[in-house]
Amino acid sequence: MSSIATLQVQAAQPGAALTPSQKRFNTLLRQITKARQTLEAWNEGIAAYRQAHGELLKPLQAELLAGHRQWVFALDAALDQHSWSKTDRGTLAEILCEAAGELLEARADDAPLKALFDKHSEVDFDTGQRERIKAMKGLAEAMTGLDLGDDEGVATDAALFERMEQGLHEQLAAEAAQREAQAGRRRKSAAQERREAEAAQATQSVREVYRKLASALHPDRETDEGQRAAKTALMQRVNQAYEAKDLLALLELQLQIEQIDASHIANASEQRLKHYNKVLGEQLSELKMELECVEMAFCMEFGLDPDRGLDPSRLGRLLEQIHRQWQAELAGQQREMRMLGDQAATKRWLKRERQHRRDADVDFLPF
Repeated sequence: MSSIATLQVQAAQPGAALTPSQKRFNTLLRQITKARQTLEAWNEGIAAYRQAHGELLKPLQAELLAGHRQWVFALDAALDQHSWSKTDRGTLAEILCEAAGELLEARADDAPLKALFDKHSEVDFDTGQRERIKAMKGLAEAMTGLDLGDDEGVATDAALFERMEQGLHEQLAAEAAQREAQAGRRRKSAAQERREAEAAQATQSVREVYRKLASALHPDRETDEGQRAAKTALMQRVNQAYEAKDLLALLELQLQIEQIDASHIANASEQRLKHYNKVLGEQLSELKMELECVEMAFCMEFGLDPDRGLDPSRLGRLLEQIHRQWQAELAGQQREMRMLGDQAATKRWLKRERQHRRDADVDFLPF
């Protein structure tokens, strides 16, 4: 039986009911256990995915990008080789600039591609980027109320996001300082004083567990060399858990050294259990936040949609799905390259593209 299962409160007698605090304690243990397992699955899954991505997807991604670049230049050749109606020529140039722009966002130092973009666009790529980022900066300022400074030094999306992050951090710090100052000027309510007292008592409960462990495991009090080394290792774990306010880890260590047994929590006072539950609730919230950050970082690293609800145990299937999708895209690229050699087929394709764009415009009409 795991240490966490041992900590679960059991009814004193068969059929006896647990108190609300005991039920809450058991629920928090289960939720923290599940969150820990999910976090471990993410860490293991990301490491495996990163390796498989490098071996399987990265070469295919490079092939796709090279094929996409070749297709952009083939569009330019098709524009020069055939006579097109004004409408078809405009659609071809629009598609070319969109595709070239996407490639340049990832690799702005591609001079031939940038020259090709500038050839067919009314506004050159560098000017367009500056105007786009300036517009994004204005929108961000309007939405957040931040002053992001002048436009100098904000030449890329990354620079804009960095300035936004810094501005938001400063804004939150200023708001927190203002709230603290206002709280200091006005008398605390009875509810505020009660919450602060409960928080202090919860912290004290964690400190008491820590002191008991420190007293039992202090290595300087051990004469046997082997025991001293073992206690040193355990004390390091105790210190790490205390610094992280990880009450569950501290209780597990108490179980490990037999400082408490399975009946310890069941026999704890209602007040003590409420303190424990407060700390465990905060610990669960931090774990959930950590899980969100891990998933978001994973999505950002591999360019995935953060709203798709990923399961860390299914990252292998995700990899296979993306591999099949990219292989299909590569085959589609090759078909489109062949199509560009047939003007009639290209005209039919352009007609379908224009219809798709009109349909998309209708979908986004404001009502």
